[in-house]
Amino acid sequence: MPTEVNTTKMKVVYTITERGDRSYWTKIGVAYLNRDGSLNVKLDAVPVNGTMQIRDWTPGEAEKEGR
Repeated sequence: MPTEVNTTKMKVVYTITERGDRSYWTKIGVAYLNRDGSLNVKLDAVPVNGTMQIRDWTPGEAEKEGR
């Protein structure tokens, strides 16, 4: 049985690196909202600055990843 992901509960995890006057957002994983409001986070990398930004996933994210 195929598993379908409810994209309304899907989030994208980024780390933000400051260099000079610019900020660089790097996708490092995904997160899923559980029924009780908690998150399951799956990381492909660990941010060295210790900071993660978790944002709602949008359909435009798939287009950005295809670049």
